[in-house]
Amino acid sequence: MAPGSGDYDSAMHDFQRRFVDFMLEVGVLRFGDFTTKSGRKTPYFVNTGLYRTGSQLATLGRAYADAIDASFPDGFDVLFGPAYKGIPLVVAVSMAFAERGREVAFCFNRKEAKDHGEGGVLVGRPLADGDRVLIVEDVTTAGTSIRETVPILRAAADVRLAGLVVSVDRMERSSEASTRTALGELADEFEMPTKAIVTLDEILAHLGDRLSDDDRSRIDGYRARYGAVASA
Repeated sequence: MAPGSGDYDSAMHDFQRRFVDFMLEVGVLRFGDFTTKSGRKTPYFVNTGLYRTGSQLATLGRAYADAIDASFPDGFDVLFGPAYKGIPLVVAVSMAFAERGREVAFCFNRKEAKDHGEGGVLVGRPLADGDRVLIVEDVTTAGTSIRETVPILRAAADVRLAGLVVSVDRMERSSEASTRTALGELADEFEMPTKAIVTLDEILAHLGDRLSDDDRSRIDGYRARYGAVASA
């Protein structure tokens, strides 16, 4: 667990605070009793499938763009969105950059290769040797989709992985046998930076007294069992 919550909140960017409030407002971030895809019983849940309107996607895209500008100073050449949730995300982020006067290319994959028309599994800007590809995902728990994505990218061209950005780092172990977060493991495995718009520590710090003592106690218990150190 980190230093005092005030330390985290004071270090947060304004866009991160706005993003936490936004997730609460639209119901993407919830507290209660939930079960994750991995079967863990969790006292909080981040359901990115609940972004359902154009204005919500626009706000989400701007939050990703802010995080990318803050966390990837070396830049990138093309954004990539893994099917399926990564597809609207990568489009929204590209449009957010366009609002700022920056033309950003994107592409995404199909689940099945197309055997007519242009064919192939990739849609959007064709990848070229040397391209720096930044992967845009929602929430990475086990890293499965990224491990499926990287071979697709490398089969298309001799690309460089500029990094991975997700919306929330739950800061928990990727598996019972691991002591690392999925983001930390992916960073080492593919030698690329991995970042989140916000971490769980930052969410808890920003919410402060808005989070009930019961919810905070149950989150502390959950983290004692599944928690891991945030990705660097």
